[in-house]
Amino acid sequence: MFQRIFAIFRARNIEFVRDRSSLGWNIIMPVVLMVGLSFIFSGGDRAEYTIGVLHSGETIDETAHPFLRTRYIDFVVVNDESEGFRKVGRHQLDLLVQLDNPPRYWVNPDSPKGYFAELALLQAFDGQIEKGQISGEAIRYVDWVLPGILGMNMMFSCLFGVGYVIVRYRKNGFLKRLRATPLRSIEFIVAQVASRLVLILSITAFVFVGTKFFLGTRFEGSYLVLLLIAFVGATALISMGLLIAARVTSEELAGGLLNLVTWPMMMLSGVWFSLEAADDWVRQVAAVFPLTHILNAARAVMLDGAGLADVAPQILALVAMSAVFLALGAVMFRWHPR
Repeated sequence: MFQRIFAIFRARNIEFVRDRSSLGWNIIMPVVLMVGLSFIFSGGDRAEYTIGVLHSGETIDETAHPFLRTRYIDFVVVNDESEGFRKVGRHQLDLLVQLDNPPRYWVNPDSPKGYFAELALLQAFDGQIEKGQISGEAIRYVDWVLPGILGMNMMFSCLFGVGYVIVRYRKNGFLKRLRATPLRSIEFIVAQVASRLVLILSITAFVFVGTKFFLGTRFEGSYLVLLLIAFVGATALISMGLLIAARVTSEELAGGLLNLVTWPMMMLSGVWFSLEAADDWVRQVAAVFPLTHILNAARAVMLDGAGLADVAPQILALVAMSAVFLALGAVMFRWHPR
């Protein structure tokens, strides 16, 4: 029995080592990912908190108060008071402070990071600062993070659920047999998109209804607009998965490529935290990912009651991405393993 187990064990290892693309990718991918993330999130003392400073100028004078030189806090200029209130309420800013006389600050009472930022602020001012009330209802963190959780689950289901299946079909010869039929590549791809789309939308709707019922999560907009966002967003993610798997013949290589796409999206698309204080180039990179547009549009509808016209730019961007990914996937699609 052990000889048979060892024979299979040895054969699988030899198969993996001989697949040079998979072997190389499994070695290179973690290194590339770590270097990229360390570069993005580097820069000395990485900020743990983001505080908005209500100020009419474009830059912050750190000599105005010692608090502005506090380590691990990123201070950003906020020119409009109402916009600052909205960002604090939506967990995009942990705190909003006004240093002019009289000094005042605003914090979301449901923000965990805002609580600790408030402690640091009160200590720096020795309690000699007035606390203001945020106009409008503050958003709970669970309400803010729900679109991120749903979007992340959608991302993994779309990319891995499609990518691995296509590669497995190609590897076991199923695609080769389909090639002998009148079926065209674009027809096969559209069928895969439609199948996965129905499944993803059903699962996402089930989770959304469950959280709405049990947690009483906030919803201010239109369910139809949210459904449209989920539809075009899932289509874009599925199309991306098909493009990645269009020519790959190894499941290990497919896993590496899919991880290379999913991890940056999960870190930079605003799943867990806002990119309000990130550099402009980081936000520009994040705009390349479909998940960024999905989450921005979903949060606008769910938290701010945005309508179709308000989220039209995000929807159009997702439609354009879907068209490009599908077209490239159909052109590059390979039926045979070799």
